[in-house]
Amino acid sequence: MSNVKSCPTCGGASKVKEVDGVVEYESLQNSELEKKIVQLKKAMMKYKEKSEALEAELKALKSK
Repeated sequence: MSNVKSCPTCGGASKVKEVDGVVEYESLQNSELEKKIVQLKKAMMKYKEKSEALEAELKALKSK
């Protein structure tokens, strides 16, 4: 995933790239932001599922 930050000039959401020591800001449209949010939600759900599975496995091991 790309690095997304607020633009220091306009305050809007933008992709940040650093090329040869020069930081470039590329503005994002709402549709792009929505895609990023969906990506983050999917990643968090995968992490949550793995975490819950590990907790269940740990609980099963402790009960033996």
